[in-house]
Amino acid sequence: MPPAIILFAKAPVAGRVKTRLEPRLGRAGTVKLHDAFVRDAIAMLLSLAGGAAIELHTDIETDAWLEAPVTRKLQCAGDLGLKMFHALDAALAEGRPRACIVGSDAPTLPEAYLQELLAGNSDVALGPAEDGGYYAIACRRVHPKMFSGVEWSTAHTLQQTVEAAKRCGLTVELGRSWYDVDKYADVERLLRSPDLPPHTAEWVNALLQ
Repeated sequence: MPPAIILFAKAPVAGRVKTRLEPRLGRAGTVKLHDAFVRDAIAMLLSLAGGAAIELHTDIETDAWLEAPVTRKLQCAGDLGLKMFHALDAALAEGRPRACIVGSDAPTLPEAYLQELLAGNSDVALGPAEDGGYYAIACRRVHPKMFSGVEWSTAHTLQQTVEAAKRCGLTVELGRSWYDVDKYADVERLLRSPDLPPHTAEWVNALLQ
């Protein structure tokens, strides 16, 4: 059975996505940006070699991205740690050798970085984000308390996750670092990127016109 790669994505609803960018981009602009990121993330995951099962887990019911040939599920109730544990545990319970959750905020993430996480030898492999969080987590074993005490969306999220997982007896390794797009400085960095995926490139071209 192939591994599962699960894309966590919020439904593209104004006022619920990329809110830190609203002062510069407006609500409509942030929704379009988020939509572009998710579309490009789905395309990238579908292109991964190895026949992984691709799933899209949204926070609420949505008819967005219905054209994507992926399994769609709703995230469970609770904080992000509970949502992630539930998704990882369910995938592993199906008999999959590894389950990976990927965020939708790193549109330029190299495909090889995810492949390396999936090929890791540890119980938990984390893809560090430059802001102190992580863009992906791949697991072959999980524990109900592996996210206990983790403060989300802070500069300490990655380190606290590593410590929590180790307290549960899980082995941990780190992949290569990349950046998320959360602040306008990240958008400016995106604008300078020489190689953007198609939907993000379309959004950037519209912004620059």
